[in-house]
Amino acid sequence: MTVRVLVVEDEATAAEAHGAYVGRVPGFELVGTARSAHDAARFLAGDPGVDLVLLDMHLPDGHGLGLLQRVRASGHRCDVIAVTSARDAEVVRGAVTQGVVLYLLKPFTFATFRAKLEQYAAYRESLPEEQLDQEDVDALLGSLRTTSTALPKGMSAETLREVTAALREAGGGLSATEVAELVGASRVTSRRYLEHLADAGRVERQPRYGRSGRPEVEYRWLG
Repeated sequence: MTVRVLVVEDEATAAEAHGAYVGRVPGFELVGTARSAHDAARFLAGDPGVDLVLLDMHLPDGHGLGLLQRVRASGHRCDVIAVTSARDAEVVRGAVTQGVVLYLLKPFTFATFRAKLEQYAAYRESLPEEQLDQEDVDALLGSLRTTSTALPKGMSAETLREVTAALREAGGGLSATEVAELVGASRVTSRRYLEHLADAGRVERQPRYGRSGRPEVEYRWLG
């Protein structure tokens, strides 16, 4: 089932970019863009079928949390992902209190954006129609949380998701240099994550021969 998305972002270039990003993620559909809290509230009042709001916190006519309070008071049950540069602990706590399911800090790459939406999609797909037991509840909430306990020291789950998303989006093989450019990391860092995925059996390594004849390692997503 397609997830209907409203982008709430006051900056024109960012709003356009985020809307375009939504259109590139399978299973998601952009249904509108609002440049202010007023416009967003009016859009949601007229379209109760919006499933997901990508919400900036800094809006010209109010704070994103204020908008979220109004939306909840009106009875709209859309999910919300914060897409913002707001890093204050108080804002993050307020977002969690009001039911924001994920928090995406600006600036970010498309790979990071896609990883967040896919994480949300996994959560929606795991929602059963029947009553839940404790194991079901733990699994459901766990799909919205990240953990790095199984990763080697110095590696983060967030960067791993970015690298994974970049490989999946490519549809073919990528070198460490190409992945580094996509996720905004160094070649050395990207190669470390790629090797971790290869050792885990998630990607395959194969040589890529260039003009110099010296092979470069290419990584291809296996799933």
